Amino acid sequence: MTGEWVDWHRQYEPGSPLSKRLELVRSLLREEIDRRPPGLLRAISMCAGDGRDLLGVLAAHPRRADVAARLVETDPTLARGARERAAHDDLSGVEVVEANAGHAHAYEGAIPADLILVCGVYGNISDADIRNTISHLPELAAPGAFVLWTRGRFEPDLTPSIRTWFRESGFEEIRFAPVPESTMAVGAHRLVAFPREFDPTVRLFGFLPSGERPADRARARNRSAAPSPGAGRVPRG
Repeated sequence: MTGEWVDWHRQYEPGSPLSKRLELVRSLLREEIDRRPPGLLRAISMCAGDGRDLLGVLAAHPRRADVAARLVETDPTLARGARERAAHDDLSGVEVVEANAGHAHAYEGAIPADLILVCGVYGNISDADIRNTISHLPELAAPGAFVLWTRGRFEPDLTPSIRTWFRESGFEEIRFAPVPESTMAVGAHRLVAFPREFDPTVRLFGFLPSGERPADRARARNRSAAPSPGAGRVPRG
């Protein structure tokens, strides 16, 4: 998939639905960091891309030095971009790891996490893997951990099921926010159950082949219905 997601990141155009989703993610993350008591905050980001969501918040945040973050990204170009962004903003607590974010061992040493980002993931994996990932999040989480996730509401809309799976896994919903003028949505949940013991051997998820991902199928349907330039853009998930 190397190169595919570099192209995808070029869709962050000013005023685009994808940029609006990014701003919503950043706003919710900023609010959560603001409300946390003083002290260390551990963060992990799955399929982090170039880290523009978390790093975009930390760059100007007064608690930037409190956050120890691990960004996991398999694309070397995007990982390099995240490292360069972190270095430019002097975010010494940020670690960027080139690894498969779908395997739990990628987070060993960076957990239990207070902040967990699962953005751009759920539109590219199977329904079973979404449920599996959610069910294992308490193994990566600190008490009261905050989870941010994204998923398109394209048909069939899986977001009601995702919200139910979070509840069944011990999370309380804080916010579910559709992005205006798009099918995108952002969810925020807090762990209210007890965290569980971490198992580094767990497989969380795997990306489906291109063309078989829910986001790809939605893009194909949109292109068929509205073939005008750019009409079928669907975000990473």
